[in-house]
Amino acid sequence: MAITNPTRGYAIERPWSFTSNRISVRKDVPLNADYLSEMPTQVIISGQALSFADVVAVARQHAPVSISDEALQNIKAAREVIDRLAVDDSKKVYGITTGFGHLSKMRISSDQQVELQYNLIRSHAAGVGEPLAEEVTRAMMVLLAASLARGHSGVHAEIVLTLAAMLNAGICPVIPSRGSVGASGDLAPLSHLALTLIGEGEAIYQGEKLSGDQALQRAGLEAISLHTKEGLALINGTHLMEAIAVLAIVDAQVAVRSAEVACAMSLEGLLGSHVPLDPRIHQRRGQVGQIESANRLRQLVRDSELNASHQNCARVQDPYTLRCAPQVIGAVRDAIEYCATIFERELHAVTDNPLIFPAEGDVLSGGNFHGQPLALALDMLAIALAQLASFSERRVYNVIGPHDWEEKGPRPHYSSPLIPACTQA
Repeated sequence: MAITNPTRGYAIERPWSFTSNRISVRKDVPLNADYLSEMPTQVIISGQALSFADVVAVARQHAPVSISDEALQNIKAAREVIDRLAVDDSKKVYGITTGFGHLSKMRISSDQQVELQYNLIRSHAAGVGEPLAEEVTRAMMVLLAASLARGHSGVHAEIVLTLAAMLNAGICPVIPSRGSVGASGDLAPLSHLALTLIGEGEAIYQGEKLSGDQALQRAGLEAISLHTKEGLALINGTHLMEAIAVLAIVDAQVAVRSAEVACAMSLEGLLGSHVPLDPRIHQRRGQVGQIESANRLRQLVRDSELNASHQNCARVQDPYTLRCAPQVIGAVRDAIEYCATIFERELHAVTDNPLIFPAEGDVLSGGNFHGQPLALALDMLAIALAQLASFSERRVYNVIGPHDWEEKGPRPHYSSPLIPACTQA
């Protein structure tokens, strides 16, 4: 029997095609194709979309980050629009010449605009709970830097360069994990991140918790000085949600591929039939994830020497956890595919408000900060993975068993299978 190790990541190419109302698994796409097959050793923020591998490389592997000249030009062009508006008393632009939220009708004079940005960050840094994991914070930082570098937020290049320098130096802002509801973006978490940028708040540097200013100084960096609109640009976005989503989808792919390997091993250990993996069964349903899981399970057990034992087997069919594995694991694959599509789109997004369009000189208020697209996908991902875990738990129960189909009756068990079941639950 050939059992291969699961690979990390999520399929880049779709390993199937639709022809003549028939779904075919493509032979030219290997089953181990994944987003992380080529982990970058450095990440250049150019204003284009990041990949899942880019985010994971920075978050988990501490890959160095740099900003391209093209991105710096885009940042500069957007900032020039803001600088013109900031001194034009005839213009009314949200968050630049006005207050925020219910105070958006209040006009802000040019001499108060900078103070407004500092007050915004300090007032919204109200999170509670345990700090975010380092990998989540680092993913959040690189996503924020990439979004600002697309040239629609109106910040100075200094902010993006400092974010990259903090990542490269290993400065990790202390960000409480509770306080964001997503409807207005990740305001509280991003505010705690922004505190470190301006030399306030707390950060971890070389294993020590320091004030934001101390952490920057020890790393040879300086706190930034905010200008008009920059406080709003730093805290208005979905970067925490997307950070969690990217890391979760990568780990979900590991889980589903590992589940298929474990299922193949269970199939062998329980002397399960290979008949339910027959491609004709799955073609007649046409669910893409099901076809892919069945194909992978067939490949995992293709060299099994145990399948011949079923030629004169009295057992008609196997338990659900073996017989329906392609249907259940395949449904999880389909859910992951949907979620990955949503999360991948967000990797090229700008979720600030208002947005600057330098070519036209326009500043438009909208709602890209709203987290609903990510929230629905994350809920679906949680449901799918819970089903995968539940299905695996029932298969483990079958493995440790007693088995009604054994010719001499169920084997005696000297410990209760209830205990492992409770632990898994």
